Amino acid sequence: MQYKIVFSDIDGTLLNHDRVLSPTTISTIKSLKNELPFVLISARMPAAMRHLQEDLDINEQPIICYNGGLILVNGEAVTSTEIPINTLDKLCDFNKNINCHLSLYHKDEWYVPEYDQWAAREENNTKVKPVIKANTDVLASWKNENKGAHKIMAMGDEAHIDKIKDFLSQNFPNQLHLYRSKSTYLEIANKEVSKLTAIQFLLKNHFNLSIEESVAFGDNYNDVEMINGVGMGVAVGNARKEVLEVANIVTHNGKEDGVAKSLQELFKSYLQD
Repeated sequence: MQYKIVFSDIDGTLLNHDRVLSPTTISTIKSLKNELPFVLISARMPAAMRHLQEDLDINEQPIICYNGGLILVNGEAVTSTEIPINTLDKLCDFNKNINCHLSLYHKDEWYVPEYDQWAAREENNTKVKPVIKANTDVLASWKNENKGAHKIMAMGDEAHIDKIKDFLSQNFPNQLHLYRSKSTYLEIANKEVSKLTAIQFLLKNHFNLSIEESVAFGDNYNDVEMINGVGMGVAVGNARKEVLEVANIVTHNGKEDGVAKSLQELFKSYLQD
């Protein structure tokens, strides 16, 4: 099979120990730029992905944000799937007694209830500064603007995250994807979409390629369906067991240029030309 397109997760997969793109990763992807598209696919918001696109010189490519909740082509949204505002209302009401940190995202908007350790950590990781605004005030604004959330990030003590997850699982089992990236983090997205549905949309509507012609790299729970569904699913060495089990191949650790090393092997003929 001649693979013709690459999709890559970012955090835990593409970035090095300093949470940036290594020189090897940048040079490898740039060297393949004229041969095949390289598309970033992440739970991140667009603003936390654009600087990486810039570093890789792939600004002309689409980006898949919020685990497939938002797809941008030439900076414009071609699909947008939100968590309904009434679901947000019920979650925020439930959270009043827990007071867990809830970050609310819509396109390039990121709101935090206060600038706490969780907001500071995410800002450091993503290079994006949040707006401090109470969850209830955000919801009031979004109701007037007829908007929902592309993602909710619950962050806090493990026991609090357990309560949030149980509440959402019991009340919205068919509406929400719940990704527990670590014990203190819970990413919440609309269940209608995933990284794989986003890939399928772009392959059909933008690239005119088949799923069998695609390669994808990932490491975490939100990558399992994608890695299992593409033509060549590649797990980085540090991936979760669930990702390793469905991958076609396993490469080096993400922090040790695993993506670049795998690309060099898969597309050796391109790089030698």
